[in-house]
Amino acid sequence: MVAKRKRSAETQLGLLEAAGMVFAEKGYRDATVEEICRQAHANIAAVNYHFGSKEKLYAAAWRHSFAESLRSHPPDGGVDESAPPEARLRGAVTALLHRIADEDNREFPIAMRERTNPTGLLNEVMRKDLQPQFMRLEKPVRELLGPVAMEQQVRFCTMSIISQCLDGGMLSRASAEKWRGKDAPPAIEDVDAFAAHVLRFSVAGIAAFRGEGKKETRTRSHAPRK
Repeated sequence: MVAKRKRSAETQLGLLEAAGMVFAEKGYRDATVEEICRQAHANIAAVNYHFGSKEKLYAAAWRHSFAESLRSHPPDGGVDESAPPEARLRGAVTALLHRIADEDNREFPIAMRERTNPTGLLNEVMRKDLQPQFMRLEKPVRELLGPVAMEQQVRFCTMSIISQCLDGGMLSRASAEKWRGKDAPPAIEDVDAFAAHVLRFSVAGIAAFRGEGKKETRTRSHAPRK
């Protein structure tokens, strides 16, 4: 019985690993259960047995790839929660960039393929798993903006930082995977150097917004009543 459960768990893990690779390479629509099972060395009926359907395997494969990615690159970047906000932001930015740039990362290419050719099958699972990561990044941003920061400012600044990381991480992958061509953008080969740039650029931008929430509140309070 123990050996049977062990084989079952190994088959399930093998399917998740194979599905992550196939979905990352081909996207949901072009990936086939047959190819996933072939790569996992599993019977084709194993997908339905362990996951119920190709659709559920797709969501499970992304979630598994995401969890593996976070294990390889912890989102705090090794910086303690008690550290100053700029240090925590540096850790988060560095970890995110290394996560995206990692050649073994499957969650990022799956998400990119889902973005360009959406199925809607990952909407809920991605919202649930990515939201805590967004909120983690928001914390040091909010502290750097100051106590009077408006929620929209915090959200916009956080989204701007993530956008820099997504673009930079993609260019780092381009360098690692040797995507070349005369029309290709210049690759980023030093992820840590780019992380330092993103941090410096972002902290300077946040400083420019610091206190604006207070100014806007004052302007509204002194506006003439109609």
